[in-house]
Amino acid sequence: MQVILKEDVINLGYKDDIVTVKDGYGRNYLIPTGKAIIANEAAKKVLAENLKQRAHKLAKIKADAEELAAKLEGLSLTIGAKTSSTGTIFGSVTNIQVAEELEKKGFEIDRRIIVIKDAIREVGKYNAVIKLHKEISVTIELDVVSE
Repeated sequence: MQVILKEDVINLGYKDDIVTVKDGYGRNYLIPTGKAIIANEAAKKVLAENLKQRAHKLAKIKADAEELAAKLEGLSLTIGAKTSSTGTIFGSVTNIQVAEELEKKGFEIDRRIIVIKDAIREVGKYNAVIKLHKEISVTIELDVVSE
């Protein structure tokens, strides 16, 4: 089944994308929650017209994302965590702690767009990806230290 996304859905697509999903996922989750509509011919025509009218707004959003990406480029964060004597972290470092550290540095970044590939459970250096726009993402370095 093809649907048109009305908002960004993590690991599926971005607003106004036409994506193919399984029937149950579309009918039981995406459509009832208002995250998508069925992609019939009429809806596709309306989407094309809306995209034409919003082209300049989308260009500004992309320019803002590029500007923020330039500021974040090369940024390195130090995150303190409680550890055992062997250097293993009690729990793990998540995107929530990364978002809090970015906020301390003056960047208001939503934690849902921060992606950490593997769970951080030991002291060391790691990378996190911030997906600012569907075409723009920035990799920042995380230095996890013992408190």
